[in-house]
Amino acid sequence: MNALSSRADAAVAAAPALRDAVARATRRYLNDRGDCEADSLYALTLAEMETGLLAEVMKHCEGNQSRAAAVLGINRATLRKKLEAVGMLR
Repeated sequence: MNALSSRADAAVAAAPALRDAVARATRRYLNDRGDCEADSLYALTLAEMETGLLAEVMKHCEGNQSRAAAVLGINRATLRKKLEAVGMLR
């Protein structure tokens, strides 16, 4: 089995755990708010998730943008744009 296939298999296996974590966090957020009027919850969740994801992957890769882009499965230029958008570009 090649390394790419192994990483893809590991990502698929981890998806339910990540999905459960997102569901728990969303449930906790909605319960803390105490109402059903969660304005722009979708956009808020995506923005917060992306910012946290970028921060953790950059930390994991010790600031190496090429490695971080590979871990995320995106182009390095795309990573730089995303880092700049959230104020994380060095």
